[in-house]
Amino acid sequence: MAGSTSKTAKSTDYQFFTVWRVAGTLEEVTDVLGNAGTLAKWWPSVYLRVTPLDPGSADGTGKSFDLHTKGWLPYTLRWRLTVTEPITTHGFALTAKGDLNGTGRWTFETDGPEVVISYDWRVSTAKPLLRRLSWLLKPAFSANHHWAMARGEESLALELRRRRSGTAPGRVPDPPGPTFAWLARR
Repeated sequence: MAGSTSKTAKSTDYQFFTVWRVAGTLEEVTDVLGNAGTLAKWWPSVYLRVTPLDPGSADGTGKSFDLHTKGWLPYTLRWRLTVTEPITTHGFALTAKGDLNGTGRWTFETDGPEVVISYDWRVSTAKPLLRRLSWLLKPAFSANHHWAMARGEESLALELRRRRSGTAPGRVPDPPGPTFAWLARR
């Protein structure tokens, strides 16, 4: 189950630290999380649209994608993800620019048959709605993030099972879809 904590400075600043545990190998986790172009396929509850912009270098640095995302609440975010450190089996770092601005760092380590995945996400809201209401609705916006990350852990576990299932991928359930699906069409 996803575990998260948060600390904040200004009402528009958010800091989340999430830990996932999934059955798999470092290589499998790196292959999925290091390929942002597939986010809408395996994590559709959050990633509505992913548009590749820059393929970056061979180690992943400079890879860039425009993202249209959402959580449980009925609003969406548009932002650009850019990989800022090499993608390795130990993790990688990224920046966010747009409706969210800040940094994220994925860290991977093996624990027996599982991979422990940590995500340190430090962002400030730039979307006018979120900036205006953050002082009042910060707990709801934080809960929205925790919901999104719990769907990510669930969806990643399903994607790893699907990739290992070989010739019978239909035996693995589909990942959860977005709430308020009408927003995905906007």
